[in-house]
Amino acid sequence: MPERRVRAAEDVLDNLPEIDYVGRVQLTSKPTEEFDPFAKKATEIKALSGTTPAFKRKVANQLKKFRQGEDGTPSKAIEWNSLIGYDAFDVVVPDYNQYYLAKLYEVASAHKAAVDAKVANIVGLGYNFVETPKTKRALEQIQQGAGSNAKKLQNARRKLDQHKEDLLNMLDEFNQEDTFAEVLQKVWKDYETTGNGYIEVGRKKDGTIGYVGHIMAPTIRIRRKRDGFVQIISNKAVYFRNFGDRETVNPFGNDAHPNEIIHIKKYSPTHNYYGVPDIVAAQSAIAGNEFSARFNLDYFENKAVPRHVIVLKGAKLGTAAEQALLQFFETGLKGQNHRTLYIPLPGDSPEEKVSLEIKPVEAGTQDSSFNNYRKGNLNEILMAHRVPITKVSVGEGVSLAVARDADKTFKEQVCAPEQRIFEKKLNRIIKELTDAFSLALNEMTLTDANTQSQIDERHIKNQTKTPNEVRASLGLTGLPGGDKVVQPKPTAAPKGGAANPDPSQGNRERDSQRSANRTDSAGEGRNPKGEGRTTQ
Repeated sequence: MPERRVRAAEDVLDNLPEIDYVGRVQLTSKPTEEFDPFAKKATEIKALSGTTPAFKRKVANQLKKFRQGEDGTPSKAIEWNSLIGYDAFDVVVPDYNQYYLAKLYEVASAHKAAVDAKVANIVGLGYNFVETPKTKRALEQIQQGAGSNAKKLQNARRKLDQHKEDLLNMLDEFNQEDTFAEVLQKVWKDYETTGNGYIEVGRKKDGTIGYVGHIMAPTIRIRRKRDGFVQIISNKAVYFRNFGDRETVNPFGNDAHPNEIIHIKKYSPTHNYYGVPDIVAAQSAIAGNEFSARFNLDYFENKAVPRHVIVLKGAKLGTAAEQALLQFFETGLKGQNHRTLYIPLPGDSPEEKVSLEIKPVEAGTQDSSFNNYRKGNLNEILMAHRVPITKVSVGEGVSLAVARDADKTFKEQVCAPEQRIFEKKLNRIIKELTDAFSLALNEMTLTDANTQSQIDERHIKNQTKTPNEVRASLGLTGLPGGDKVVQPKPTAAPKGGAANPDPSQGNRERDSQRSANRTDSAGEGRNPKGEGRTTQ
């Protein structure tokens, strides 16, 4: 049989049907050869480039083992359909079709909005390098040592700032096509849509990292022995090691130094190899939205004309009149404006008059049917993602106080835990570059600049932070002497030993207390009328 070329992943995604594969059965269906390159038969698996002759012979031997007698006598006949790519490469079949899950991102607006909101607030706010505990201890030793500590500390700060700048440039130079921030966003978008994200790491000849990039999640499968990953795309199979593994031998290719992969998965108790995205829990809501949207489209394609019943009394239409009437309602009326229908009727008889009526079956308002149903589906989709509606749309009747509390919950219960997990994965790369800094993702802020300045002022005044620690949180370089806590200035006593305090000092103290006792509601809107006062 002629060989069929494996289509690229982009082509497969573009040609997937939209609604036919949204339902529960299709998401969990067995992989098909048309949309999953790992489901191809053995004849095409042997023809893939990137595999060695030894691997091709191994595939043929595996095929022969499917048909043999009890004593091991092999069959001479080979059934090529009995073995597919999942068997040949010894990779695990995902519970949910990865290509269909990726396609849902393009066809479900609420799902796309929720994914984009999570990507923007988890990895889209940028990243920064923070000093490791080892670096902080080294700075403390310089500060507490003997000699000109101030100058040594200043030089150490200058070197750290230069090192941080070099690290930021290095991460962007690891990929000529995408910046490091773009790589993070692509990986996390795969993580939210398919439950799996993959970071590819390539090494130079000396073993140091030379490339960091993103791999499309639907094209990757995990080896059953957990000794690596396999990708099939563009008629080629590629093997990847686990990150940090330098010893595992390529099981089917000639590449003796394969690239490595860091796998990020959304854990589910139902599967131990692949992650499961949040949208799976709301797949029925997505299917319902799609079907209700089709119903409305069909209605408006008919120019908002409802279905009719034709009532004829006192006569019988001829064949030509029946065909004209039927054709008018089936083809002539749909998609046409102000059409006229002429039907010749027979004359009245002495006993009965001839009459023809066209009555609409659906006389009520039909535009935007299932509106409440679609709202319920939207809430179900956002609930599965744990994203507040204010992050994706304008919530009806949502007050500013409720929106603020929802943002706080979204930050603390959704974004922050996911950021900590991702930072752990990313710092496996950073540790090979430096031990002076660790990567930290920027968090969404819930306070304005004025409130944040008051918080920083309290930290410095209460000696819980040094000025340089506050400057580091703002992305600024350290100042000479800024690594020491600020000591409060004593009140100067006047000449003669009188204990009269300085009036201006008392005023400043009262202003500071008044500022510290203020609530964080400054600059925020009030609740709508009828919802009561804003409480803190």
